[in-house]
Amino acid sequence: MFTAPSRAQIEAQFDGILNGSVTRDQADRWAAQWVCADDPAVDDDLVWWALGLLHGIDLRPGPDDDYLHSDEQVAEWLAEFRVRSRSNASGGGALTPE
Repeated sequence: MFTAPSRAQIEAQFDGILNGSVTRDQADRWAAQWVCADDPAVDDDLVWWALGLLHGIDLRPGPDDDYLHSDEQVAEWLAEFRVRSRSNASGGGALTPE
């Protein structure tokens, strides 16, 4: 069993994708550790939401196509993650739709 990622680690993955220090493939494989686990031990709904976005972030409609999710969309996810982190600083509880 391994521990769930922190919000700071999630944010670092999104930042890394946008600044080029983390590839989309790396972020996808990193998130898959929890998304594909039998018992992911992720109690923070916001972290779980973000892991779901990061897992699959490297998808392309076809081998020569751009990524399914643009850098602009990734930046929007990061901005939403930051807003939700501030409004739900406790790290638990259900997410409210925005």
